[in-house]
Amino acid sequence: MNTTIRTLIADDEEGPREQLRAALQRLWPELDIVAASRHGVDAWDDFLAHEPQVCFLDINMPGLTGIEVARRMGATARPPHVVFVTAYGDHALAAFDAGAVDYVMKPVEDARLVQAIERLKARQQQPAPDLQALLKQLLPLAATPPKPRLIQASLGREVKMIDPQDVIYFESDNRYTRVVYDGGEALIRTPLKELLASLDAELFWQVHRSVLVNSRCIASAVRLDENTMQLTLKGRDEKLPVSRQFQGLFKGQ
Repeated sequence: MNTTIRTLIADDEEGPREQLRAALQRLWPELDIVAASRHGVDAWDDFLAHEPQVCFLDINMPGLTGIEVARRMGATARPPHVVFVTAYGDHALAAFDAGAVDYVMKPVEDARLVQAIERLKARQQQPAPDLQALLKQLLPLAATPPKPRLIQASLGREVKMIDPQDVIYFESDNRYTRVVYDGGEALIRTPLKELLASLDAELFWQVHRSVLVNSRCIASAVRLDENTMQLTLKGRDEKLPVSRQFQGLFKGQ
């Protein structure tokens, strides 16, 4: 009995994205393509929503590059198996041939895609590898992310300019993102997933689909039961939830 494999593909170009979707559906019918993301920010959001087991990520996407998205995926509780899709024959990608991460070139050819599929099938019974160190080395292959900009928040007639370094945490709902900073709080209309592309991932940790926290402001992570964890903050009373996907950030030493 065949088991479907939840799969995400991400490419900011519609033609290559749809070509890859069609080729995968033809060559690997067991795949269930749960998302076809249009750029890196959507790919990360779709990953959190669907928790795919396999991801095909275009390396050069706006917002978050494929490598940056893969690094975030690799830090979650259930990282996927990753295949990078690229239009560029950078020599460094040859290292993937013998490694835990594969790649295919655009336009994707059936023979090369079949090879990647066979490798993925062989790895399905194994846990996804720890890709953090490898992907960190490969970040120079991707476009340099923009430097963090001041956050502009409307407070009545005033437009408050907030330095991201002063933010303690961001918390989103369906309409607004709450910015809690050293000195107060404000609401902005920028969705959390868009903020991700302009913030330092080493400083701001996503701990929940709706929460980003400044890691310097975390006092402790408290496990309430097997599935529930929350953060306490330095000098503050509120507690922040940590979803199951991100509990791996707090393993202890």
